[in-house]
Amino acid sequence: MALRDRLRRLVQKPGSVDLAPLRALVDEAAARESRVRELPDAELTAAASALREKEDLAELCALGREAARRALGERPFDVQLVGTLALLSGHVAEMATGEGKTLAGALAAAGYALRGNRVHVMSVNDYLARRDAEWMGPLYAMLGVTVAWVGQSSTPAERREAYRADVTYAPVSEVGFDLLRDRLATGASDLVLPEPSVALIDEADSVLVDEAMVPLVLAGAADLDAADPRYADLVRRLRPGLHYATDDEARNVQLTAAGAREVERALGLDLYAPENLAALTAVNVALHAEVLLHRDVDYIVRDGAVKLVSESRGRVALLQRWPDGLQAAVEAKEALDASPSGEILDSITVQELVGRYPVRCGMTGTAMAVAGQLTEFYSLPIAVVPPNRPCVREDEPDRLYATAADKEVAIVEEIAAAHAGGRPVLVGTGDVAESERLARRLARAGLDRVVLNAKNDAEEAAIIAEAGAYGAITVSTQMAGRGTDIRLGGSPSPSAPGTAPAERDGADRDRVARAGGLLVIGTGRYHSSRLDDQLRGRAGRQGDPGGSVFFTSLQDDLVTRYAPDEESRAPAGDDGLITDKSAHWIVGHAQRVAEGVDLELHRNTWRYNHLIGLQRREVLAERDAVLHGDAADRAMAADAPERHAELTAIAGADEVAGAARQIVLYQLDRCWAEHLAFLADLREGIHLRSLGRGLDPLVEFNREAVPAGKRLLADARRRSVAAFAALTASEDGVDLDAAGLKRPSATWTYLVHDNPFGSLDERALRGLINMFRGRRR
Repeated sequence: MALRDRLRRLVQKPGSVDLAPLRALVDEAAARESRVRELPDAELTAAASALREKEDLAELCALGREAARRALGERPFDVQLVGTLALLSGHVAEMATGEGKTLAGALAAAGYALRGNRVHVMSVNDYLARRDAEWMGPLYAMLGVTVAWVGQSSTPAERREAYRADVTYAPVSEVGFDLLRDRLATGASDLVLPEPSVALIDEADSVLVDEAMVPLVLAGAADLDAADPRYADLVRRLRPGLHYATDDEARNVQLTAAGAREVERALGLDLYAPENLAALTAVNVALHAEVLLHRDVDYIVRDGAVKLVSESRGRVALLQRWPDGLQAAVEAKEALDASPSGEILDSITVQELVGRYPVRCGMTGTAMAVAGQLTEFYSLPIAVVPPNRPCVREDEPDRLYATAADKEVAIVEEIAAAHAGGRPVLVGTGDVAESERLARRLARAGLDRVVLNAKNDAEEAAIIAEAGAYGAITVSTQMAGRGTDIRLGGSPSPSAPGTAPAERDGADRDRVARAGGLLVIGTGRYHSSRLDDQLRGRAGRQGDPGGSVFFTSLQDDLVTRYAPDEESRAPAGDDGLITDKSAHWIVGHAQRVAEGVDLELHRNTWRYNHLIGLQRREVLAERDAVLHGDAADRAMAADAPERHAELTAIAGADEVAGAARQIVLYQLDRCWAEHLAFLADLREGIHLRSLGRGLDPLVEFNREAVPAGKRLLADARRRSVAAFAALTASEDGVDLDAAGLKRPSATWTYLVHDNPFGSLDERALRGLINMFRGRRR
């Protein structure tokens, strides 16, 4: 065992799995290549189909390599086959940007399918799902494997057909939404998703870590959850420092004593009287929307609606909304019509969704940075696959400045210097506002640039594909454009989603290479070093020359939020540049704190959702027995024998059994929706009851949630019996209207963005404490 592996085991830190057995299989596949190359297409397909009867990974690699050469014009590198084998071993394969993860993933998906598994390749958006399914389609056909894709606009019939394929590409959110809809199906023929088998996760770190705890929600129609515009107008007039104060991390805002008096004067009521709790909550939510959520940072306004921006990817977070009335408060702040709100019928986190699959694997460019979380939450080991060609990218040390203004001046100068030599520059910014501010500075400097952010993310693939062109300047938020290669000299977008991008004229590439290759500039460290590495990884593709450098400042949000108590007395040069190591330590410390906070939030949210998931499994087991069998009919016959016999004599056994099924399904769904609402209220209020008593909120939550869950099935059965007794029947059948089965007239799906400020009760309590302190002063 290598010394490095021994040390990792000693400190219990996960490391990369041993690739030697995988390389041996690739060598064996190479020995078979000449034989496989002589096979006619039909015989190659037949040989692949024969793998269903035996497990021969070397043969799979040999056949897959030849199929890719013929169908796609691409012969997979040895390292791509190592990545394929890592995926087939149930690992997360870490492969650098540009190393061919899409092809490696397709070969692995085909391998699983040829073993008799149904494979879901989960991506982060519709574009990648369709592109990769159509691009890899000829490869799958050559191997005798069927492939399809699902997108946001797919109809139920199209979804059902797509999931029948051996391999189905789909955004992870769409798979989750299909599952939620299936969980409310009233007939077996309405189901869309097959039983889970293999999940192959593209951009695994993004899906399994960044979005792991995002709840996917199915809601039923209800009244609009509009916020009173009075509160938005009122808090807009309040003054910082006088009427409200924010904490050091800018995650919370509270009314001061003066602010409370001003609000009470404007509303004409005692804000803290028990009967005015609704007004107190509305003011607090409006204040958070006004002070802590910023347009073009946390959200944009497009087509008359608030669109959330993904913190980890810089794109519009499609279908996401905030909870706790925060969404409605932001809409009121922006004077927009309220978006529909309704009762939550069911929900599931991305982590729970992926956890349903018996076999899980994934691929990404940055897995080792989150190896601990992938091991802790998914039991997924990491296989670090080396690049086909050594990376020669030059990663410069950070340049630290005293102020954000000094930093931005230096960034523009660096871009101008690189551009003067024809070197393409990709600038990664933290948010939409910063990208547009920097773009204006570049315009004033006479530099042409292209801006990619959440406002034009539909064009991201085309924009990013050109970022490597000679003299190009591309300003992009976070990781917008991830999933699209940046080739030196630029590369045209595919003429169709399934067409592989073609290299530009070699002269263009050589000219850019001589200029130094792509230069990646980060305008600040992100809250995770993994995101820094993802940005760096846009340069140096497949041994290309390139470079990266991060510009930071002591006024960056990362520092002021996560290391507010750290002060630097290091001197700055005339241009604001700080070279002192202790000052640089502050930035690294702030990032480590941010990573620790994110991990603890993940763990804490998982603890709460774990119990809910266990309770949901019990309900689903009961529901499946009802949906696919005669459990409901037998239950009603046992609990209401006389009524059951009477109805059967009038309408017939089949009609009564069908009515019983609909009644029990409805009551199970109704009780579960009410239970979810109870749990949401319980979690919001549990902190107030536990705070000050030295109690663990999670323990207190479980103390009440567990008994409530145990009552759920009994309550559903009791209600079912009462509804069954109310049925009326005739020779024409059973009248279900008498049972009061009124399902929502409409349903819709969305993702709940984690509330960035903690629970409302926690925030309200901190506000009260702050107010009383102010009054004592």
